[in-house]
Order: sequence, then structure tokens, then C-alpha cells
Amino acid sequence: MSAPAPAPERRRLFADLTPLRTSAHYRRLWFGNTISWVGQGMTALAVSLQVYDITRSPFSVGLVGLFSLVPLIVFGLYGGAIADTVDRRKLGLFSAAGSAVLSAALATAAFAGFHRVWFLYAIVALQSVCAALNSPARTSMIPRLLPPEQLRAANALNSMTTTFGTLVGPSLGGLIVGVAGYQTAYLVDAVAFFAALYAMWRLPAMLPDRTGTKRASVLDGLRFLATRPNLRMTFFSDFCAMILAHPRALFPVVAVVWYDGDARTTGLLAAAPAAGALLGGVLSGWQGRIRHHGQAILLAVACWGTAIAAFGLTRELWLGLILLALAGYSDTVSMIFRNTMMQVAAPDEMRGRLQGVFIVVVAGGPRLGDFLAGSVADLTSPAVAITGGGIACVLAVGLLALYGRGFRRYDAVDPTA
Repeated sequence: MSAPAPAPERRRLFADLTPLRTSAHYRRLWFGNTISWVGQGMTALAVSLQVYDITRSPFSVGLVGLFSLVPLIVFGLYGGAIADTVDRRKLGLFSAAGSAVLSAALATAAFAGFHRVWFLYAIVALQSVCAALNSPARTSMIPRLLPPEQLRAANALNSMTTTFGTLVGPSLGGLIVGVAGYQTAYLVDAVAFFAALYAMWRLPAMLPDRTGTKRASVLDGLRFLATRPNLRMTFFSDFCAMILAHPRALFPVVAVVWYDGDARTTGLLAAAPAAGALLGGVLSGWQGRIRHHGQAILLAVACWGTAIAAFGLTRELWLGLILLALAGYSDTVSMIFRNTMMQVAAPDEMRGRLQGVFIVVVAGGPRLGDFLAGSVADLTSPAVAITGGGIACVLAVGLLALYGRGFRRYDAVDPTA
């Protein structure tokens, strides 16, 4: 008998769709989240455009980000604790319903001609609270829907959802606002949430596996993380990239000074990492052969830092875009393995709180990186800030690799926290 034919190259290269084929619950959740992420991207852009239309102030537009960030950080940890206490299905359902109601409120106000900046800020803040409650609940459900060997593939698919929404949502939102007004963009977002609501409605009860009746606390989650060096390393490695080598805040000046460009050039620079991140999810099939996830994370973050350092040295726009896309690809690879480690190596009763910490890191890290890059560029130059930050990221990851021997040896087949 002849040996079986090897798997087609496409199956080894492109994203593994097994979770979508084997779990109807996960399939509905994935499609629902993809649609709702596009809707949220539309609303995010529409709110910024409406604030500027009312105030004509870039500072007022910048405050939209602040009103979104602060509740996300404050309630991120708390949302994780709630997800480890109550039925995660109900928490996800109610928080998604809250987001839908808030988008409907934006649409109603726009239809009624009620244009007040304070109202838009309040809605944005409340939407962030709903997101902070929804994300830990939704993410901690996935290990209950799929076997451990499919979690890496599921996280790759989830990365495609968020990146697709980030790329398509704002573009679609700008088109709809231009053609039919703010109220239509908000209304489409409110309707889009029904896909996620339907997916969560069909889920079974998702009570966390807990011992005792004590309410899950944030401090208990942080104490648990303090005893799990491998899980801590996933956050430390992400900080290396997001704080030390995050050049986003410098894209406007880089577009003008380096490439003699304008706002469109800045848009290309901002879109390049997202395009690379989406490609990282699409071309994630090879990752299924990787057992040592800690090593993969360290290498991916080092690749991010190297790409950012090289970007700081180039003055050709096409090459700069390629390097930023490579950085985005590397970030997705790191994120997939980090999420998989958190879901597999942590007990179910702690998954919500770890996802809460993850939200804080993802939301706060890039903002600190923006501040650091801007400060260093102001004291020296954009080139020094970007290239120096990339080199610092690589050096910091090297130190983590020397310190975290257990992290390097982490085996997905026999996971330890």
C-alpha cells in the first residue's frame, strides 16, 4: 500500500478552519463577532467625524479616545472578575445588548438633530464599559466550546475578526456617513449587534468552574498571576513591543518629513500594520506545527522590533509600508500564541480575570508607547525614537529569553502556567 499523500500546501499555509467546521456554537459566535466588529468600527469613525463637525477642534476629537480608553482600563479588570463569577453567556448577552442600545441612542439623537458633544462622550464611555464586560466573557467562553488542540486555530480566526473590523469598519463608516449621514451609520451598527446577540442566545449556560461560593476578586486574579511565571511572561513580552517600539504617534510627522507626503500617506502608514496583522491570521496554518509557544512569542516580538528598527532607517515609502506590514504580521503571531497560552495553561475559574488583564495591557500599552515615542522624538528625532525603540525591544526580549527559561521550554502538548 502506498503512503498517504501529504496534505496540500494550502492547508499548511492558510488559516485552519477546523473550529468553524466542528462547532456550530463557535461558528455562530465568530460570524456574529465579525459583523459586530465592523459595525463598531463604523461607529468609532462616525463619532469622531461628528465631534469634529460640531467643534472643529482636533483636541475635542482626541478626547474621544480618552473617554474610550479610561473606562476600558478601569472596568477591564473588574469585567474579568465578573466573568469568573456569573454565567458568562448572560454577561456577554447583556453587555452586547447594552452596546446595541447605545448605538441605537446615537442614531436616535442624530435623527432628532440632537448634536451635543457631551452626549457623544458619554455614549462612548458607556460603550467602553460594555466592551470591558463583554470581552472577558466572550473570550473565556471559547475554551468551553472547543478542545484544547483547536484553540490556537480559533485565536487565529479571532485575530482576523478584529483586524477585518478595524480595516473595513472605518472605511465603510466614512462612506455611509458621506452618503446617508451619521444616523445611518449608527443605525447599521445597532442592527449589526443582533448577529452577536443571536450567537450568544444560542449558547448553553457558561458558569465558570469554581470551587466555593466566594465572589471572584480582581486581587485574587493578580495573586494567581504572580505565581504563574509563564503567563506573566506573555504580558512582559507584549510590553516590550507596545511600549518600547510603537511608532504610531509619529506617523504624521514621518509622512511629511521622510516621504514628503500628506494625510493620505499617514493613512497608508497606519493601515500597513493592520494589513499585515490580517495577513498574519489568514496565513496562520503553519503555526499548528509549533509546540513551544513561548519561543514563538519571543521570536515574533523580536521580529516586530527588528522590523520597526529597519523602518526607522528607510526613506522609501514602499519599503516602509512592507516593514510595517511585517511588524503587524509578527504582532498577530505573538497575539495568537499568547491568547492560546492563557486559555490552555490557566484554570477556567481564572480565565476571565486574565482576559481582563489582557485588555488593560492591550489598551494601555500602545498609549504608553505613543507617549514614549513622542517624547523621545521631541528630545532627539523621529529616526532615533523609532530605530532606537526597535533595538530596545529586541534587547529587552533577549533579556526575557535569558530570564525565562521555563517560558522558552513551554510545551503546548504538556502546558504549564
